[in-house]
Amino acid sequence: MPIITSDKNVEALTLTFTSHFDAAVERVWQVWEDPRQLERWWGPPDYPATFQQHDFVEGGKSLYFMTSPEGQKMWGWWTVTATDAPSHLEFDDGFADPDGSPNDQIPPTHMSVTLEPFDGGTRMTAVTQFASEDQLNQMIDMGIEEGMIMAQGQIEAILAE
Repeated sequence: MPIITSDKNVEALTLTFTSHFDAAVERVWQVWEDPRQLERWWGPPDYPATFQQHDFVEGGKSLYFMTSPEGQKMWGWWTVTATDAPSHLEFDDGFADPDGSPNDQIPPTHMSVTLEPFDGGTRMTAVTQFASEDQLNQMIDMGIEEGMIMAQGQIEAILAE
């Protein structure tokens, strides 16, 4: 399993995942950039993702859904706020209605991803920023921590191909 650490920081309202992969930074960048690779790991193994739109440029939008084992679709969106290929990406991530419009029941989060050479491979640090402690705890209760660990655990197989 590539997860090195998972750190919840209530004071900073963040959840940070640090992973190490046995691949070059440029190769790890591709699992974010290519929607067909991204949908193979964005979400736990039993909730596969389908990206209907993925504009991987600053200001670009992504629309996706994850499908539960029972066939229920849970929709989400991204707005890319910064990219510096192949080392840095930032995006807002929120829940969506099936038509792609943001669902404001839960405020969006902001994720910052950094890829850097480390020990012959790549260290990926993904920091999710929450709007409040309540939102952080709500997302933890919804399983975001376990889900992200399982999701990132799928990246290794993609990189090995």
